[in-house]
Amino acid sequence: MDMEKKELDIIKQQLVNLKNLPNSKLLDLMDKLSNDFETKKSQIINLTLELDNVELLYNNILKEYQNRNKQ
Repeated sequence: MDMEKKELDIIKQQLVNLKNLPNSKLLDLMDKLSNDFETKKSQIINLTLELDNVELLYNNILKEYQNRNKQ
């Protein structure tokens, strides 16, 4: 699940008091950030693959178009 900006802002606010937070809270924050990181990384990879496919399709169509207009 993607972390919302609001939730990320709350985590940022807690950094001011980081040294005083209990270990359980630190673990919770690290877990949330790690999960969000993995989710976003996966989304980026999937979008990259999708973009590569779109580029390949476009290039195939462009090549055909250019071949037709060489005459």
